[in-house]
Formats: sequence, structure tokens, C-alpha cells
Amino acid sequence: MSYTNRISQTLHDEHGATVALMERLEQMLARGRRGPPDKADSNVARLLSDLAAGMEAEIERHFAFEEEHIFTYLEAIGDTGIGEHLTSEHAAIRPIGARVAEMARAASAGGFTPDEWEEFRRVAQDLGDRMLAHVQKEEMALLPVLEENMDPETEERLYQEYVENVA
Repeated sequence: MSYTNRISQTLHDEHGATVALMERLEQMLARGRRGPPDKADSNVARLLSDLAAGMEAEIERHFAFEEEHIFTYLEAIGDTGIGEHLTSEHAAIRPIGARVAEMARAASAGGFTPDEWEEFRRVAQDLGDRMLAHVQKEEMALLPVLEENMDPETEERLYQEYVENVA
């Protein structure tokens, strides 16, 4: 999908990257039903690194931007329901995403013990399920509202704010 609003397009592109990451995670979890993956496998190593970095970016930068700027914008135009709902989902996802990032970082360094792998599988599956449902809600409800309602001046201001805080 393509949006004319750069905020919507940027969030959509990040959602696509998150979905792709969750799909790679799901594939690793499915392959690892019989035991922990080998951290020396280049695909596993890359996924663990991407999970650590990707979850931190998602739960720190992306969620914070939405809560501080997008949801307050929606509130200002009289639409509070979606922001409140998505904020509650962020609150539930944050600790799970942080835990997966922490475990992925540790596994990158030392691999998984069987117990660590079982915990990782459980927590990562929960994260994947929640994150995919959350992204779908934002794609179906949040982005169209932004596309339809955000004036060009607000779009420019928020877009600049977002890109300046990417680093």
C-alpha cells in the first residue's frame, strides 16, 4: 500500500519490517521444536541480532513517537479511542519485546541452553502473536485516519520530528 502522508507511509514501512522480522522469528521457532538453534548458523545469528535491535527500535522509538505525537494529535482532533487502545497494547508489548531482545542478545553471545530455548520460544511466540495483531490494527485503523485527517503542516512537523529522532 502507498500513502500520500509521509507519516503514514513511514509507519507503514516500519510495520512491514516488523512483520518480516516476526515471520523470520516464527520460522526459527518452528524449526526449533526439537531443540535450540545453533548460534553459529549465520541465519540464526543475523535473526538474533535483528531481534535485539528491532525490538528496541520498535518499543522505544516507534511506540514512543506514536504515543507522544500521533495519539496526542488524534486526541486533539477528537479521536481518543484508538490512541487509548493502542497505548494499552504498547504497555503489554513493551516488556515482552524487551525480554525477547535481552534473550536474543544473550543467545548471540552464548547460545541457548535447552531451558533458555524453551523460555525464549514461549516469550517470542507471545511477542509474535501480539505484534502481528497490533500491526494489523494500526494498518487498518490508525493509518487511514492519519491519511484522511492530517493537514500538510502537521504532517511536515511530525515527519521532521520523527526523522530527526531516528539516530
